[in-house]
Amino acid sequence: MRAALQDEPGEDIAKALQDGWLPIREVARQTGVNAVTLRAWERRYGLIVPQRTPKGHRLFSAEHVQRIHTILTWLNRGVPVSQVKSLIDSAQASPDIVENEWNTLRQTLVSAISELAERRVDDAFNQAMALYPPRTLCEQLMLPLLKELEQRWQGQFGAQMERVFFLSWLRSKFGARIYHNNRQLQGAPLLLVNHSDLPLEPHLWLSAWLASSADCPVEVFDWPLPAGELALAVEHLQPRAVLLYSSKALHLSALAKLLGGVRCPTLIAGPTVCIHQAELAVLIRDTPELFVAEDPLSAHQLLIQRGLV
Repeated sequence: MRAALQDEPGEDIAKALQDGWLPIREVARQTGVNAVTLRAWERRYGLIVPQRTPKGHRLFSAEHVQRIHTILTWLNRGVPVSQVKSLIDSAQASPDIVENEWNTLRQTLVSAISELAERRVDDAFNQAMALYPPRTLCEQLMLPLLKELEQRWQGQFGAQMERVFFLSWLRSKFGARIYHNNRQLQGAPLLLVNHSDLPLEPHLWLSAWLASSADCPVEVFDWPLPAGELALAVEHLQPRAVLLYSSKALHLSALAKLLGGVRCPTLIAGPTVCIHQAELAVLIRDTPELFVAEDPLSAHQLLIQRGLV
């Protein structure tokens, strides 16, 4: 293989691909870990050391891909990326002591949010985004952070100020990334609709970010639609699916009216799924293209399983 990579410039990648090596974009597609994160793992931690062509292009083997999946397994157990290499190289079944870097990062963000320090919030999140795949970041950082903030904001003076500051930042942050991704993507979008009474639903935006990070075009309506207009939006946008997020109790007859005329798969997500668990089970039984998920991770997994992202 090393000899093959010394061919004439311009032929190195083509020859390597014929020999079964993978470019970074294909590895990102297969593993869900974007190219920026793969480069950061190599540069900062030596987690993945790909082959290089004479022009410096990274090439990966099947063993590299398997190692990436092993890294993801550790990350999804809550192990910080800085500790993964030693665990893999020593073939440990489980870490003896895991320094909770997630907790440290979460407290850094809580402190910055309490001081309305936007740049500090942004810098901390950007650093985490460079090191972790979106799903891991959502599970290990964003969902626990939102839970802690909601508890913090119960009856605290200045709570509404902090809430508006952070959720405005979150919507702007994810909205900008989604906009940028949409400009580079083709195909039918996933339509996400906020059907709650409150604006700035963070779990709606987490769901949108996860879908967008999987190279799915995303359209977000951060405001409820009246009955009849959701079907009209579907007619105009021709989405691959609709994700309807709600954190409130619903009148199921009104829900049926809202979904009337929607001719695409529909996912109902949010706390409303727990509120109406029994009723929705009946509705799902009678509506093959309707399904439910309580949180962004479950919603994202269902969309993947059904080939919708």
